[in-house]
Amino acid sequence: MVRLLCLSLWVGLGVHSATNFDQLLAAFTPRWAAVGMSRFNAWREFVASGVVGSDVDRLKKVNEFFNRSIAFGDDMTIWGQSDYWATPLETLGRGAGDCEDFVIAKYYTLQMVGVAPEKLRLTYVHARTGSSAGAPTQAHMVLAYYARPDEEPMVLDNLIGDVRVASRRPDLSPVFSFNSRGIFAGTSGAELAPAVGSGRLSRWEDLLKRVRAEGFQ
Repeated sequence: MVRLLCLSLWVGLGVHSATNFDQLLAAFTPRWAAVGMSRFNAWREFVASGVVGSDVDRLKKVNEFFNRSIAFGDDMTIWGQSDYWATPLETLGRGAGDCEDFVIAKYYTLQMVGVAPEKLRLTYVHARTGSSAGAPTQAHMVLAYYARPDEEPMVLDNLIGDVRVASRRPDLSPVFSFNSRGIFAGTSGAELAPAVGSGRLSRWEDLLKRVRAEGFQ
């Protein structure tokens, strides 16, 4: 299995109708109260305060929140597994994650503050490890935002602090992306297959079950 260097899955409703922080807190407390409560409270206050402005403003603020709050680490160090997709609560509890964990936490949180789920795609890329065009690449995951399906996406990444349009990230070569609608080729709007039940994203399907059990609707 390809290892990743380091988007949230569809909940379908906004923060006012879908977020039950009492239920999320009840799921968080038994495992993480001793080590992660300050991060949970900061996240809850961040979401509950309302991230005002445009979608782009929300992208920047959510990207900054997680890049500042969560440390990068690999799955073997954090979870003792070669490839583990953490829920947002697990990432907040540990205070660390790899690239897909950053993407998942940002994806859920963006929906909670009002960004439409169909505008977001979790995107596998090949990321150059050096500045030259011929530098080696490694597998990586980022979160892509599409204002419209045919527009150039904006990229949220744990590797850099700012949100950039895809053309300003020549170090990234998209492989495929997915969201609640399906799986897509590269950054295009061409749907290849359903995202759930296709067999290609079994870790995502497992993650969906676990986040719903925690209280994400």
